[in-house]
Formats: sequence, structure tokens, C-alpha cells
Amino acid sequence: MPWATVLTLILAGLCGSSLGQYNEEEDLAWLQYYLRQSRVSSYNYVPYYEEESPAYAYSYPSASEPEAEAEAQQAAPWRCPQECDCPPNFSSAMYCDTRNLRYLPFVPSRMKYVYFQNNLVASIQEGAFDNATELEWLALHNNQISSDRMGKRVFGKLRRLERLYMNNNNLTRLPSPLPRSLRELHLSYNHISKVPPNALEGLENLTALYLSHNFIFEMGASLKGLTSLILADLSYNNLRKVPEGLPVSLEQLYLEYNYINAIPDDYFQVSPRLLYVRMSHNSLTNQGLSSNAFNSSSILELDLSYNRLQKIPRVSTNLENLYLQGNQINEFSISSFCSVVDVMNYSRLQVLRLDGNEIKRNAVPPDAPLCLRRAAVIEI
Repeated sequence: MPWATVLTLILAGLCGSSLGQYNEEEDLAWLQYYLRQSRVSSYNYVPYYEEESPAYAYSYPSASEPEAEAEAQQAAPWRCPQECDCPPNFSSAMYCDTRNLRYLPFVPSRMKYVYFQNNLVASIQEGAFDNATELEWLALHNNQISSDRMGKRVFGKLRRLERLYMNNNNLTRLPSPLPRSLRELHLSYNHISKVPPNALEGLENLTALYLSHNFIFEMGASLKGLTSLILADLSYNNLRKVPEGLPVSLEQLYLEYNYINAIPDDYFQVSPRLLYVRMSHNSLTNQGLSSNAFNSSSILELDLSYNRLQKIPRVSTNLENLYLQGNQINEFSISSFCSVVDVMNYSRLQVLRLDGNEIKRNAVPPDAPLCLRRAAVIEI
């Protein structure tokens, strides 16, 4: 029977980001460029320079020079900073990436896509983007930007901004306020330790939130108001508790490499679209789980590997992939997969990992083949 065959499992992790659909030609061009740049090492900190960033004036000539002012106002929307490139065939994009810049150049008003990644920028002056109110995509990742050296409202006028990339900087808190138009927020690989309850308030269009590889120890109910959120990546942090009040729209939740030891009863039931849950490398025990903690009919993949479980938790019959390797499980309970075992009732499970536990192969119950008839891989 295929259910009993011990195979070598090659895990193919889910992609951590969702590219979505891009209908506009400019979006495709931006995306292709960004993907090419992302092949360069993304998360290596560049050397820190203590010198102050050069001052940069975001202003036009004074009113005392009317001719110069008129000329500047006419040319400003089309001029390109000498530090950057503005391709004629892609007039709404400005490329200032990987140029050892320590400050942000002037951004012309026509720009929608601006690239400042892979530089030495440590601060963002107040008003840096006040002229560029049409910005939709802003790439500031792989710099040295710190929270204390950012203007209080640097993103306040960007009412069309959809994607903000600030991963791999020196941020200690979330930028605030953030535009309500935001769809993707990338803040991984920073030094953020806490997310206040109102930090993400009003971001009803946000679909993807990346906060992995920080030092966050508390999320509270900060996700609750994100009514469009599809993906939340909170992995590699210091969380002791799961976030409160998951959004109804959530489909992907990544919480691996934290210190979570319990999950409230019916915690996942409030997110009926939830498909993928990763909670490996935490401190989960059976005492911290209710009997139906993971019995959600929508979940297709559940990763609970490398925790402290002693028994297989009960899961839905719709679950397709279950990873439990590296726990302390000492028995094979068929009731965890099928409450009733017969011809009409069976699990849709295809992959089951139980290797690295205390369970023995001869402990598999005789009715397992009937319950797990669809399993192609079972590792014990």
C-alpha cells in the first residue's frame, strides 16, 4: 500500500511573497527590473558610515527671481537628478540604486516608480517625497535608514503609494503614518521590537505584510483591522503569543522561529480562507492546545515541526500536508486524522512527516490504510 512506503521527502517551501497580477505595461517593466535586482544578495548589511548625510534642499528658487522660478517650475516635472537615470522610454521611473548614495536626491513629480535600494542612505529628510505625490512603488531596501533619522511624516502625502520596500535597514519601529493606499509593506530584517495596536490602523488595502527577522515580542490585535490582508509573515521574531484577531481575509500565516507555546481555542476559525500555516521551531505543547486548535476545514498545509508535542493534534480531513518531524510524539493516533473510519470517511492527507519523534513504525494502527488512503508519503 502507498501509505506505508517510507520515502525521502523533499520539502518545497511556499514562496514568501505574492506577485499578484499586473495589467499595466509600466508595472511589468518595474517588476522585471526589481526581480533582476533581487538576485543580488538581498540581506547583507553594508558597512556603516558615521558621517552625516549631505544636506539636500527640496526647494525651488526664491520668489525674488521670477524668471528662474518660472523656468524651474516648467522644468522640474521632467528633470532627472544627475545621480540617477530616468529612461526616456520609461518616463515614470527613476533608477538611483547601487550608487553609494548617502542621501535621497530630489524626486520629480511625474515619478511613479523610484529605486533607492542598495545604497548607504541613513536618513530621510522631512519633505523628501512631498513633490512626488504620484509615487506608487518606492524601493528603499538595503540601506542604513534608522527610525530616529526619518521625518515624522515623510510618507504622509503619498496617497497613491501601493508598495513600500524598507527591508534590511536599521528601523526600530514601524514608519508612521503610512498611506492608506498601501498594498504591500516590506519591513523584514530590521530591529523592530514592538508593533503598537494602532501602528497599522487604516491600512484597509494592505494585502501583504512582511515583518520577519526582527525582534518583535508582541503584536497584540494590530492585524485585526487589516480587512484585505492575505499574507502575514512574522517568522524569526520573539513572539510569545500568537497575534490576536486574525483578519477574515487571511490565507497565509507564517510564525515559524518564535517562542509561542499556546494557541487559543478556535483561533483559526475566524479566518475561513486560511490555507497555509507555518509554526515550526516554536515551543508548542499539547497542554497549550485545545482539542480543535488546528481542526480548520480550510487549512491545506500545516507545519508544526520542531516543537514539543507528545501527541498528534487533531486536524481536519481536508488537510493535505502535515509536518510533525522533530517533536516528542510517542503514539500514532488515527483519531487525529479520522473521527470515523469507513469507506466514506477518510483523510485527504497526502504528506505526513513523523520522523525524528519517539514513535515506532510498528505502532501504526491496522485501520490507518483506510483512513490515510490518499497518503503518498508517510515518514516515521
